[in-house]
Amino acid sequence: MFDTYPMIVGGVLTGLVFGFLLQKAHVTRYSVILGQFLFTDFTVLKVMLTAIVTGGIGIYAMYGIGWIPHLQIKTAAMAAVTLGGLIFGVGMALLGYCPGTDVAAAGEGSRHALYGFLGMVVGAALYSETMPYFKDTLLKAFDYGKISFADVTHLSPWIFIAGLAMLSAGIFLLIERWEKRVQFRRGIA
Repeated sequence: MFDTYPMIVGGVLTGLVFGFLLQKAHVTRYSVILGQFLFTDFTVLKVMLTAIVTGGIGIYAMYGIGWIPHLQIKTAAMAAVTLGGLIFGVGMALLGYCPGTDVAAAGEGSRHALYGFLGMVVGAALYSETMPYFKDTLLKAFDYGKISFADVTHLSPWIFIAGLAMLSAGIFLLIERWEKRVQFRRGIA
């Protein structure tokens, strides 16, 4: 996959830009991530929704013009996704960072983010050691194969991307109303 120099350079540049944008959005700060869990700061949700919609548009646009020859869709192994989501959520709640924001915070000089990075390395090593067992048990449970909403419905993926964009815009509006209401109650507005 990364067999050419331009792809490696492109990946490094994309990572640097992504880290820079995470830092500028302040999602590398523990207080912002904690605020998301306490429903007092929705910056993380806004950044993630924007990234998902932008990523969807970017991937399907590049696929449409031929820059990506085929999409590599992962299997819908729902038991594995559920377990992975639980582990991810517990780790994020305990540490206060997700993997991307942890690495960006470490790059910013946050010492406690380095412990999170060490935890990710240990977790990856444990996963690689237990993968053979889980591959034949848990990962096979509720596995629906390589499917997407577009495949199941026979509709254009752009319909789902547009729907996701509209849903995100609606969530943004609700968040804005919520934040204004909270500020009004606190006497800020």
